[in-house]
Amino acid sequence: MQFLPTELPGVFVIEPEPKADDRGLFARTYCRDEFAAHGLCTDWAQCNVSFNAKAGTLRGMHWQAAPHEEVKLVRCTSGAAHDVVADLRPGSPTYGKWVAVEITAENRRAVYIPGGFAHGFQALADGTELFYQMSAFYVPDAARGARWDDPALGITWPACAKRIIAPRDLSFPDLPI
Repeated sequence: MQFLPTELPGVFVIEPEPKADDRGLFARTYCRDEFAAHGLCTDWAQCNVSFNAKAGTLRGMHWQAAPHEEVKLVRCTSGAAHDVVADLRPGSPTYGKWVAVEITAENRRAVYIPGGFAHGFQALADGTELFYQMSAFYVPDAARGARWDDPALGITWPACAKRIIAPRDLSFPDLPI
C-alpha cells in the first residue's frame, strides 16, 4: 500500500498496490503492521456501509465530538464519490481547511480521516456505496455536523443536475470560524 499525505496533517489517501494476472488482481487494503508503522489507527470498533441510490446524493459534513471522536477509513466499493475532509481541530494551523479526493470502485483508494475532522461526500454515480471502518462506536449525543455549503468552509462540490440532501444535513448551523 502507498500512504499518500494530503495538505491536512494526518489525513492520507491510501492506494493499494494490486498484483494483476490473467485472472484479475489481488491487493491488500489494510495491514495492521503497515498502519502502525505510519502511526495510524489499527483498532476498528465497527464497520458501516452507506448506499446511495442516486448520483447527486450528498452526505455530510459529519463528526463526533470528544471524547467520542472517530477515526475513519473510507473506501468506495461501488460507483464513485467526491469525498471531502475538513479540519475542525481547535488550534490547528489548518483549522477550517479541507481536501477532496475522488474515490471509486475502480481506483480502490481509501481515505484515512483522524478524529477531529468532519467528513462528507457526494455520490458521482447511481448505486454508489461507501464502506467505513470506524475506531469508535456511534454515540448519538456526540454526533455533530456542518452544513455542506457552510460559507466558513467554502467547500467546492461537483455540479450536478439534482442534489439529494437529508433535512438533518440541511439544518446544521454555520461554523464559528
